Amino acid sequence: MAKGSYMYFEPHRAAKLRNLNLTVRQAVEGFISGLHRSPHKGFSVEFSEHREYTPGDDPRHLDWVAWGRSDRLYIKQYEQETNLRAYILLDVSTSMNYRHSGVMTKFSYGAYLAACLSYLMCRQQDVVGMIAFDRDIRWHVTPGSTPAHMDRIFKHIENTRPGGGTAIATTFHKLAQMLSKRGLVIIISDLYDEPSAVLKALQHFVYKKHQIILMHLMDKAEVQFPFKSMVSFVDMETNERIQVDPHQVRDAYVAQMRQFIEGWRKECGDRRIEYLNVVTDTPYDTMLLNYLARRKAMMR
Repeated sequence: MAKGSYMYFEPHRAAKLRNLNLTVRQAVEGFISGLHRSPHKGFSVEFSEHREYTPGDDPRHLDWVAWGRSDRLYIKQYEQETNLRAYILLDVSTSMNYRHSGVMTKFSYGAYLAACLSYLMCRQQDVVGMIAFDRDIRWHVTPGSTPAHMDRIFKHIENTRPGGGTAIATTFHKLAQMLSKRGLVIIISDLYDEPSAVLKALQHFVYKKHQIILMHLMDKAEVQFPFKSMVSFVDMETNERIQVDPHQVRDAYVAQMRQFIEGWRKECGDRRIEYLNVVTDTPYDTMLLNYLARRKAMMR
């Protein structure tokens, strides 16, 4: 699967996680228990194809429309929808281009993370789709699980350059309406928008019966404010500029940032949304391993 060379896919890191496929599956299933449809609830499943009726077949599954058209009896065949359906939403707005002193920008970190998650899910025969967004939907790869599908996702990520403003709340409302089949929605974003509006949009996903994992990406400098001398900050999306003396504001900034993160954690928890604050100086495979280990421990 995905045998080519891709900018944002690192097989050696994926291999570390691939060996934990069972752990991954258990952790994900523990989080989304009840999302997969039960094989014991009859035909609450996806229509697959017709076959001709034979004596002994359950007449409840006869397709009377097909009979009316052909004067022959056909049974509707179904296949159980047992695999996970996932949607990965990757923020590609201009603010994701930020990097202070880390190895990669928030966008690059998110791109590697999205590629790795897509790969793991497809290996488990789950179907995964991907959507890139800034102020609107940039591109959309519908869910699938084949090697060719994986290639499409990787190539879309590789050809993407972050840019454009942010309208997360508006875009999420649109996506909540668009993603008609419930599933697991993994959001990778720096959440550079008004929190109350974004939370309302996230609630729209919950209302549509999706389960959400929200990965809130931050550069280490955004959390720790390591600046030493007078510094000029420029908003990457509005070009607004402000000059600051770090010695005067550092303590207040760090305290407010801690409160800001905890506020996100609480508000998401109240809405049954899984919130992860992800600082980009932690290797993405290490972050995933630690997260899955915590999920597994919670299942015991």
